[in-house]
Amino acid sequence: MRTARGECTDGLLITGERHLRTVLDQYAEHYNTGRAHRSLGLRAPDDAPNVIPLPAAAVRRRRVLGGLLDEYHTTSPRLPHHPQERPSSAASMEY
Repeated sequence: MRTARGECTDGLLITGERHLRTVLDQYAEHYNTGRAHRSLGLRAPDDAPNVIPLPAAAVRRRRVLGGLLDEYHTTSPRLPHHPQERPSSAASMEY
């Protein structure tokens, strides 16, 4: 409860019971699937324990609860785009 309150509900103006339930449901999903936990080696409780996360070249941020919380997910690395290089006419001439 203290974590949910400190990370979530203290930063929002809750307008009613339905709003509170929606916020807490969304926070519980974030807490169990998207939030890193130090005691779990920076994994979320629902992460597969036998999968070793590999470093990725890109990390994407996903905003939760209207930007109150952020989740970070790795994406496959993007290869840099190199246009086909053509030799200049001077370089391609043989003497």
